[in-house]
Amino acid sequence: MAEPLIVLEKLRREFPAGEGVLTVLKDIDLTIEAGEMVAIIGASGSGKSTLMNILGCLSRPTSGSYRINGRETASLEPDELAALRREHFGFIFQRYHLLSELTALGNVEIPAIYAGWDTSTRRDRALELLGRLGMGERTDHRPGQLSGGQQQRVSIARALMNGADLILADEPTGALDTASGEDVLRILEELHAEGKTVIIVTHDPKVAARAERIIEFSDGSIISDTRTGKAAPTSQGKPEATQARALDAARSRSWAAALMRFQEAFRMALLAMQAHKLRTFLTMLGIIIGIASVVAVVALGEGSRRKVLSNISSLGTNTLEVFPGKDFGDVRSGKITTLVIADARALAQQPYVAAVTPTVSTSTTVRFGPKEATALVNGVSEQYFDARGTRLVSGRLFGPEAVRHMEQVAVIDENTRKTLFDDDDGDPVGRVILVGAVPCRIIGVAAQQQGGFGGSQNLSIYLPYTTVQTRILGSTTLRSITVRVNDDTDTELAEQAVTSFLTQRHGTRDFFILNTDDIRKTITSTTETLTLLIAAIALISLLVGGIGVMNIMLVSVSERVAEIGVRMAVGARRSDILQQFLTEAVLVCIIGGVTGIALALSFGYVFAFVGSTFTLIYSTTSIVVAFLSSSLIGGLFGFLPARSASMLDPVEALSRN
Repeated sequence: MAEPLIVLEKLRREFPAGEGVLTVLKDIDLTIEAGEMVAIIGASGSGKSTLMNILGCLSRPTSGSYRINGRETASLEPDELAALRREHFGFIFQRYHLLSELTALGNVEIPAIYAGWDTSTRRDRALELLGRLGMGERTDHRPGQLSGGQQQRVSIARALMNGADLILADEPTGALDTASGEDVLRILEELHAEGKTVIIVTHDPKVAARAERIIEFSDGSIISDTRTGKAAPTSQGKPEATQARALDAARSRSWAAALMRFQEAFRMALLAMQAHKLRTFLTMLGIIIGIASVVAVVALGEGSRRKVLSNISSLGTNTLEVFPGKDFGDVRSGKITTLVIADARALAQQPYVAAVTPTVSTSTTVRFGPKEATALVNGVSEQYFDARGTRLVSGRLFGPEAVRHMEQVAVIDENTRKTLFDDDDGDPVGRVILVGAVPCRIIGVAAQQQGGFGGSQNLSIYLPYTTVQTRILGSTTLRSITVRVNDDTDTELAEQAVTSFLTQRHGTRDFFILNTDDIRKTITSTTETLTLLIAAIALISLLVGGIGVMNIMLVSVSERVAEIGVRMAVGARRSDILQQFLTEAVLVCIIGGVTGIALALSFGYVFAFVGSTFTLIYSTTSIVVAFLSSSLIGGLFGFLPARSASMLDPVEALSRN
């Protein structure tokens, strides 16, 4: 003998009520055979709806046994119960429970998406069902555009979508007018005639009379179980068993089914975001500000670092500058005369030295025709330009012959050229200027160069140091010696070697060394510290934005509890619900992240447009990290709301409409 479709034994359902419990179902024993049309009738509060929820695997009994096709439901995991609802049950609700964002066609397709049907078969099946139920011309209408009877027809089509063999109808005519209610009952009778098991929960005796079997409930117990002797009507429709087999053949492979469920989650995320534009924007705002801040701050820090390095490079790359005295401001430094040409020549022989130049300097008046100005005159050797990394604009630089013969040749900087020569004068190379009382021929124009701390706007003229010593100063004392260190040598080690070398030559340490690399390290370290500080503030902004995402998603879950219940009723797994809300959170953060990156890039363009000489240097790495961070924030802060949604009880969720 075949196993009955449904078997209940000593089934009880209790709910907490204050300090005690409320028993809604009391030791129910019930058997329902496949193919029966059963009406469960009773007054409100009699327990019939609770029994319907247990039969549909939306709720579990407190004790007792419920077997469906011989399977004990108490031993099934949540996803196994979802599979039962998806593959064997079709739910018709009193309040329809259609998703307002979807069309009639979209609502009908939902169970097939979770079941893994391919797109074309799913669509053809939904169109066929809607056409059969008289809704063929309203497939693209949303629930708000349909009457109550039409919405219930869509609900019936959804219940039939996966070829369910058990239809559970909870007060299917309760919210309908007489004519629409009659149409729905006629459809249920046709489904019964096709061999489906139909269970109707109702309080209306007229509706119950349409069934073959009437089970009456009162105070949680069955008080009568009678058969009406009513014969099932004959249907002209195509047997559902045949269609179910056809659908089964069209089931997609597991990876394709998973992809379709993700597409559904993605589509619902977009629809939810579109339905709540302002809320979505406010959710994104924290992410936008945080990402834009991080990208802009990194670009600002990198721009600052390169600007600093550029300025330091103009002082000379890898250079050590040796000055007389103990430090800047030493009042006795002018009396120290031990720093001499011989020191420079001796240093030039050291293996770690790339170039050496002695330097003498003085401030004097320079003249060209009627124009005169005060300029800094630098007496240097031919290696000075290599040590300082001087860039030539026009002409040439003087060589060792000019130094040896104390030639009266000069290299001027751009500031000097602009001051002494008009644009009409043409190239100043070859012109003669007076440096103090000494006439000098200009042989080259060098790009403007940072001369030290401040004073980059000074006029600078470069002469052979021998010329300055003999013709202008009348002294062999050096202001400084500039040493360019080999690229392969660490500047700190080179500084120690120079210190030791000169101390041994002088017998005492009567000099100090300015290491440009120390300046670079100090300034870049400060810049990096400030960048980290501002980045930390930006990260806090991101954290706040993430918390905002979590709060808004929790609100979204609470607003869409009924939708979650419907999806669970038609067979959505917990992982499907988790994926849907997690996808929405991640999508919000990704869009916010992309917008934040675009905002940061726009800030750089605006910065450049206003004519600032400072440039933001954007890092591809920081942009990629920012994008990944926004996705990670969506995943981390969206997980809790998504998990909360996936753990909802289907019955409780459906009750919040």
